[in-house]
Amino acid sequence: MLPSSIQISGEPLSGAEVRDICRGLRDNAVRLLSLRGCRLCDRDFGRICRALAGATSLAQLNLNLGVVSSPSRIKQLAEALRTNRSIQSLFLHGSPLTDAGLALLNPALALHPALVALDLGDCMLGDEAINLICGLLPPDGAKSGLKELTLSANPGITPKGWSRLAIAVAHSSQVRVLNLDYNPLGDHVAGMLAVAVASSRTLEVLDLESTGLTNQSAQPCGAWCWLRTALAQSCSNRSVTSFLRGRRRRRWQEGLVTPRNKRGGGSLLPTRGEAAPGCALLIPALRWC
Repeated sequence: MLPSSIQISGEPLSGAEVRDICRGLRDNAVRLLSLRGCRLCDRDFGRICRALAGATSLAQLNLNLGVVSSPSRIKQLAEALRTNRSIQSLFLHGSPLTDAGLALLNPALALHPALVALDLGDCMLGDEAINLICGLLPPDGAKSGLKELTLSANPGITPKGWSRLAIAVAHSSQVRVLNLDYNPLGDHVAGMLAVAVASSRTLEVLDLESTGLTNQSAQPCGAWCWLRTALAQSCSNRSVTSFLRGRRRRRWQEGLVTPRNKRGGGSLLPTRGEAAPGCALLIPALRWC
């Protein structure tokens, strides 16, 4: 039987549902498990973690919106990730991890051989968490390093933390997609990110929506991005536009707690040579051809 997906949203999970989930994981019949916003007791959460530890077909795990809600659950998830070898994408958006929680989770993330996409948006992170995240970016042996990183809506990270991330992205990462939207970055951080965009050989998408950028900082970022766009226009514009629109649609459907859900329609890409006052929209930084 081909692996399938289990997707449940915002509901209390019964004992029978938890048993079915665990059975599917043990039988390697689940490729995508999404329990975003679901309510379950600590005992059932532990049962699911033990089952996913040995799952070899599971590629995507979505525990967005508060499922990982306590230090004990963070420890259980970390224990499962230490054994699991198949998860490629882990989504923890809207989980109250804090720096201390990420410190508990980090050793398992750092050793996981398959993980390439990590969503830590709205997880109450600060500069200590950034130090840990920077260590996840470089390739290490058989590990490719993270290729997609989301840190949306973590206002506790200071300019010092963002500068460390910019340096890591520029010099030692394989990151293709970097989502920093809904953070109070400002112009100083934007200048460092412009250098990261210019230096990175892999970065394709940089999301700076609602980060407090002004025209002063948006124009240098845009200049670098549009230079790359011109070099890769024939093969990349359509795919980047599709990616951005798809991401916006998925986040709206999942009800992630950001001001993005209140935004009206229109293109997500900036008009060439222009920037919205006080806000830089999604900027596509396309790889060199």
